[in-house]
Amino acid sequence: MLESASGDAVDAYVAGIGGADAARIAELRSEWGLDQGPAFRLRAYLSALAHGDFGWSTAFQRPVLGILLERLPVTLITMGSALALAFLLGIALGFLAGWRPNGWLDRILSLGSLALYAMPGFWLSLVLILVFSVTLRWLPASGFETMASGKAGLERAKDIAWHLVLPVSALGLLYMTLFLRLLRDGMEEVWHADFIRAARARGVTGWRLALNHVARNALAPVITMLGLQSASLLGGSVVVESVFAIPGFGRLAAEAVSRRDTPLLLGVVLFSAVVVIVMNLLADLVQAWLDPRIGASERVA
Repeated sequence: MLESASGDAVDAYVAGIGGADAARIAELRSEWGLDQGPAFRLRAYLSALAHGDFGWSTAFQRPVLGILLERLPVTLITMGSALALAFLLGIALGFLAGWRPNGWLDRILSLGSLALYAMPGFWLSLVLILVFSVTLRWLPASGFETMASGKAGLERAKDIAWHLVLPVSALGLLYMTLFLRLLRDGMEEVWHADFIRAARARGVTGWRLALNHVARNALAPVITMLGLQSASLLGGSVVVESVFAIPGFGRLAAEAVSRRDTPLLLGVVLFSAVVVIVMNLLADLVQAWLDPRIGASERVA
């Protein structure tokens, strides 16, 4: 898609420096390999990738692999924190909603989650900045950490955590609603199962019944969604990281598109695919641990 768009990396570079003559433009295209056709460049890229070379970033004038390795920790910290917030808050509120399906608390939480899910990511981010950074002045409005602060160790970790409160909240709240609805709907279905009636007949009631029997059996699809949502979270981070100026993969992908940097964009996609695969593998392992029948069925098959 990026190759079919009008213009190329040289056009974006020349526009950024204020222009250049035709000879310099032709020289840059030859130097960056853009004077060759897309098929030739694809073959060259795949050949280099097979040897561990992710190419050269025309936007940053550096090897793509080095840029990706610099941004990867930021992405893992931001995405992991947002996913943990979304999951933990989602199952907590989903449990409360599924405790009494169609009750007053369930209706309030369902209506609130629906309204939150309908909010665009950039709008929620701007509202959080306006309230907590501009009006209350409690939290920083942008950045991953304080620039040139000289902090290290625990002090740096605290500074990073302080800067990530708003972006992680913006990402986490948007995806929390999915986990809430999944657990709530799953619990409503499990309440009518035969083994729940059998548990009640044995005298199991109250929180013990809801936690150990209803919620645990309704948690499997939520764990599956945890792995699947890692891909959506990476996509949603493009907007949030751009608003909060977080130097992660999301903002890097946006910069690669705007500056027509195809090798950099492909590198972001490949690294993101690896992250999503690992997240889905971990989700499958957790699901097998929660429900031993899954692992048993696979061994039988």
